Amino acid sequence: MQFNLFHLMPWRYLPADFVDEHPSASLTLPNAYFDPERGGELYNEYLDQLEHAETLGFDAVCVNEHHQSAYGLMPAPNLIAAMLARRTDAIKIAVIGNAIALRDHPLRVAEEIAMLDNVSRGRIISGFVRGIGWEYYAQSIDPTRSRDRFREAHDLIVKAWTSRDVFEWHSPSYHFRYVNVWPRPYQDPHPPVWVPGTGSRETMRWVAEQRYTYLSVYAPARVIKSWFDGFRAAADDAGYEPPPEQIGLLLPIFVGETDEQAMRQARDHIECLYHRLMRLPHEMYFPPGYLSLGSLRGLLGSGVKPFSETSFEELVEQRYVVIGSAESVAEKLDALREELGFGNLCALLNIGNMNHEQTLENMERFATQVMPELRSAAVV
Repeated sequence: MQFNLFHLMPWRYLPADFVDEHPSASLTLPNAYFDPERGGELYNEYLDQLEHAETLGFDAVCVNEHHQSAYGLMPAPNLIAAMLARRTDAIKIAVIGNAIALRDHPLRVAEEIAMLDNVSRGRIISGFVRGIGWEYYAQSIDPTRSRDRFREAHDLIVKAWTSRDVFEWHSPSYHFRYVNVWPRPYQDPHPPVWVPGTGSRETMRWVAEQRYTYLSVYAPARVIKSWFDGFRAAADDAGYEPPPEQIGLLLPIFVGETDEQAMRQARDHIECLYHRLMRLPHEMYFPPGYLSLGSLRGLLGSGVKPFSETSFEELVEQRYVVIGSAESVAEKLDALREELGFGNLCALLNIGNMNHEQTLENMERFATQVMPELRSAAVV
């Protein structure tokens, strides 16, 4: 089992009247609610948490890209990765990921990741994401072109990393007379690539064909099982069986002293994440044309309710989250591992409005009492 600390860098100071007055924590929430004094404090606390993950024995830290949102304060994840590259020694740094379909100049991603890979001496994992629907509104980009832009940008970046000659690039979205990226990546042929997916068959098939790592995010365990099964089927069609480390689960986890205490303490943080920070009208998650017809049918047929309409009890029961004592959390994760067949866990341990001390305590309990129980577990 591989253990990674995932971090959103959320804004934990949403106004008390947020749910009554604002339909979303992203795109339309006025930035007047952002206090730079508190923001500076948060960024430095969050960096301290990410750096502490190396001391605790995590395999990687994971950062990500979001725009115009209280949900995640990382519009430039490569900047965060650059800070971590010089403040850590051995832990891998996973950028999950750069939203390459939102970039008009994806060569900047190729250059920045290559720089980070050299500075860190090969500790970078390069995640690629399409970006969430609201970010296409934020960047004024046609969502119907999302998948095409993503694949064109990916192909350009990988060719830029691996080509040893100057070349031209012309595709519907991108045109470059000269492509000649300096520096080249430290890792040969390039850093490992991880791609999050939310059930799109096109994504499963494409990730399997590329032999990249497939990650799931924010869904009931029964739905994630269908996604992982779909990815394994796509890999079988591509002629191989993916190892467990190539299948990743991103999961909020809260470890308390007892099951009762953990449930009591975690409730507000979980509700902050799913009911407030992830509050978003459906049309902002999935603008017209963002999903293919097949993926849209799958979404509508899944029976999954919006996050804001899913109660805390349902979130726990359906295993959107794992909460309990260290012993219970280890047992629940082991059962999930056997059921879903993943070997790569991205643990979200700073949840919603948790403060610095609560986060460090959660990290310590998870790393010292849960990880050792699962470290050598084998996927059946």
